[in-house]
Amino acid sequence: MNTPKWHGHATGRTVALAGCAALVLGATGAGTAQAGHHHRDLARQVLGAGDGWASEGAGTTGGAAADSAHVYTVTTWAQFKAALADSPGAPRIIKVKGLIDAVSEGCDALAAEGYDFQRYLADYDPAVWGNDTVVSGEQEDLRAASAANQDQMIKANVPANTTIVGVGRNSGIRGGSLQIKAVDNVIVRNLTIEAPVDCFPQWDPTDDNKTGAWNSEYDGVVVYGSTHVWIDHNTLTDGRYPDSSLPEYFGKVYQQHDGLLDVVRGANLVTVSWNSFEDHDKTMLIGNSDGAGSTDSGKLKVTLHHNRFEGIVERAPRVRFGQVDSYNNHFVVTAGQKFGYVFGIGASSRLYATDNAFSLGSGVSTGKVLKKWSEAPLTAANNYVNGRLTDLIAVHNAEIPAETLQSDAGWTPTLRTKVDHPRAVPGIVDHRAGAGRLR
Repeated sequence: MNTPKWHGHATGRTVALAGCAALVLGATGAGTAQAGHHHRDLARQVLGAGDGWASEGAGTTGGAAADSAHVYTVTTWAQFKAALADSPGAPRIIKVKGLIDAVSEGCDALAAEGYDFQRYLADYDPAVWGNDTVVSGEQEDLRAASAANQDQMIKANVPANTTIVGVGRNSGIRGGSLQIKAVDNVIVRNLTIEAPVDCFPQWDPTDDNKTGAWNSEYDGVVVYGSTHVWIDHNTLTDGRYPDSSLPEYFGKVYQQHDGLLDVVRGANLVTVSWNSFEDHDKTMLIGNSDGAGSTDSGKLKVTLHHNRFEGIVERAPRVRFGQVDSYNNHFVVTAGQKFGYVFGIGASSRLYATDNAFSLGSGVSTGKVLKKWSEAPLTAANNYVNGRLTDLIAVHNAEIPAETLQSDAGWTPTLRTKVDHPRAVPGIVDHRAGAGRLR
């Protein structure tokens, strides 16, 4: 067996799982949720009134109403998944202590017997296989079986009425994928989430105009068909495995990352606040298909505020269908980094992007902040680029006239907290966004 050596380092933490009862390491107190952000127990804080789309209707309280029997402190991935699965239907609080690793034993431990990456490369080399048909045969079947093993290992299904919170300043999840799927009322806070590395990407020789491409799976966090979700004060990053460290095969990057945070398949009423998104390519997708109008129309309502994006190539976010409110975010693009765009304007989207700050390095085009994928109007007012008020739509249309964008998203957000002046946003957000910075 010969696979690339990713996620081969154990965390050094080997706490045995001895039943779900062992996860309950002491009561934090029962009771109902209290309104607002300032309850002194971080694990029982709820989303404040008027704080983005996730505050609409019943609001978002996560597991704040959990009794003491359903408060868990976990230090391993196995414990974490067990806490998620325990007592279906009960509100729960899961405290993640330290860095837990979903693939602590490395990729080789997930490989199907007989899978050999060097054999895979030899069998599907374009010089041998060509670029006209998708790969098939023994090694592709074994790669798919290996991928299925990883899928089962790293995906963690989050139930309704759950709060997941990191303990202290240095807790989080490495290599796991949080699946918030078809549930209501979830909070994820104060975690450093290192994006999963796909151990077994598939080579598609027909992709990219028949020049081929490596296609990977697994997002750090997926909100799929769920409602009332609050993602707050997390750091989401490629961490130890930046794209710059990935090798090339067949002249193409062996891509092992997908998204950091995707909101898809009819998900709705989501607030993403005070997070740090770092060093990633395809960062955030809101709506995954142009043809998904039957499930996505009238949904995908997402608020993004006071988040920091640095080292991001694209999709911050790319939007389809949704009424997305983006305000008081700080976008940092350094000179020389790979950069595609910030906001992707997709099918039937209604993006309202105002009061944001952009710090663009020398040579970075302001016109590329916006990217037109489909005909859809947006509102983009009172945004500042390098400290100066800038009409992003006008600059885009002047620099890229072949992709003329239309103004006025046709709606005005009402669910906003204090809107800071864009000139103040870098100082505020850079010091307060991300894991370990909750007050």
